[in-house]
Amino acid sequence: MHACCNSKVFVPTHQVLLLFILRSNLTTAFTDRMITLPPRNQTQPYTNNNFTMTKFHVVFISTPGIGNLVPLVEFAQLLGNHDRRFHSTILIINMSQRPIVNTYIQSRAATCTNIRFLHLPAVDPPSPDQYQSSMGYISLLIQNHKTHVKSALTNLMSSESDEFNSGRVAGLFVDMFCTSMIDVANELDIPCYLFFASPATFLSFMLHLPTLDAQIPIEFGDSDTELSIPGFANSVPPLVLPTAVLNKKGDAYSWYLSHARRYTETKGIVVNTFEELEPHALSSLAMSLLPRVYPIGPVLDLNGPAQWHDPNRYESVMRWLDNQPTSSVVLLCFGSMGSLSGPQVREIAFGLERAGFQFIWALRDPPKSQLDLPSDPASVDDILPNGFLERTCKLGLIFGLVPQAKILAHPAIGGFVSHCGWNSILESLWYGVPIATWPIYAEQQMNAFEMVKELGLAIEIRLDYREGSDLVLAEEVERSIKHLMNSDDVVRARVKEMREKSRMVLLENGSSYQALGALTEKLVPKI
Repeated sequence: MHACCNSKVFVPTHQVLLLFILRSNLTTAFTDRMITLPPRNQTQPYTNNNFTMTKFHVVFISTPGIGNLVPLVEFAQLLGNHDRRFHSTILIINMSQRPIVNTYIQSRAATCTNIRFLHLPAVDPPSPDQYQSSMGYISLLIQNHKTHVKSALTNLMSSESDEFNSGRVAGLFVDMFCTSMIDVANELDIPCYLFFASPATFLSFMLHLPTLDAQIPIEFGDSDTELSIPGFANSVPPLVLPTAVLNKKGDAYSWYLSHARRYTETKGIVVNTFEELEPHALSSLAMSLLPRVYPIGPVLDLNGPAQWHDPNRYESVMRWLDNQPTSSVVLLCFGSMGSLSGPQVREIAFGLERAGFQFIWALRDPPKSQLDLPSDPASVDDILPNGFLERTCKLGLIFGLVPQAKILAHPAIGGFVSHCGWNSILESLWYGVPIATWPIYAEQQMNAFEMVKELGLAIEIRLDYREGSDLVLAEEVERSIKHLMNSDDVVRARVKEMREKSRMVLLENGSSYQALGALTEKLVPKI
């Protein structure tokens, strides 16, 4: 941690919220981990003195990335909280380049009551001649686990030795890049569902991608025409498409197409969003000939990495924030996989200094290889402009990976310069903190476009920034941060309104609660 004037601090992320709301003589508790919905369902056969409830087993498998795994685990927890008949097993694909995933699993396993984590046996990784991109590597790695997934499911179906091995397997949930496991579910006659951790707009794009591929023979980025994509009210500039999609000759594009074509083979698609946030996209999906879409979000890990990272760092940040005025601090954080070049870091530093607002900046070194994650810098002195730390010692703090959600929860945070990962967007809306968009990878450019142009819920820095883009100069950083921190801005008012909606949808009569109830009814075998 680097704090000017030797002040040691770190920011709170998803702060423990204990918010009790009375409704129909029942109480919904917003706990420090997530909203815990009452485990009640009108058709649910609870245990009583004369009856033992029927148990059902649900199995999940995720891409081995923290941004993929965390919402899937929280969804499994939400499902069990909502309906106590369901308990879950999460199959874990191990990847040596993702140590943060194992750290998270170890911490999460200690707090879960109705979830078990089952590590799959290791497989030989794809050889370099089999892939060109990280997407190619991961898709092949997942595909190579099919035999082990089949074995694990077969054991779960045949064993009744304990709570987690009892009950009928009601479904297998795969994430957006685990579509090869649909084959395993079909072989074992297990209903397969897609858990989609990105927004409904991106789901619409993925489902439409095979059509776009057939309609536009040239590279999308070479087209002068904006795209008409179901789910978007506005036409979409090709340059906000994911980087992988902008190179049709690459293997990442082929894998995107392959995964997208398989989504419709599932029995239903669960999306981490809610109707009040994405009404146009969800309405478009509902009118298409697709499996039913269940918008059950926001599904959030409100503890975040504070519980599995350095507690001293977290506590020092919280103490610093406690001494700052309300809505006075801007957070800059670019995700677990986000990093910026040295010249771009220096432009941000000059812009921050000129803007004059207090800040917390999560600064990370670029990954050492295609498959590695960014790392915390050993020293920021060689990255930042000369004298920056001394000149800004009373303004802010610089860290590596931070407990983002806990920081966003603190009332001192007034704005968030974000990479626009969907988990981060949902966190910012949950806490009513407006975003300035700085996308970097994956579908983040499309997320930024949606937040600014479709929903009016964010301030634009860039919509199409990615590795290799022109620098965002210090003047642009300064201007954007000043706009973001304007307390009278219309975007801030809209975000505050969405904050309330994001909580109401999870109450018993809310849209996401009802969608989750419909999903549980679909999952219960008709026997």
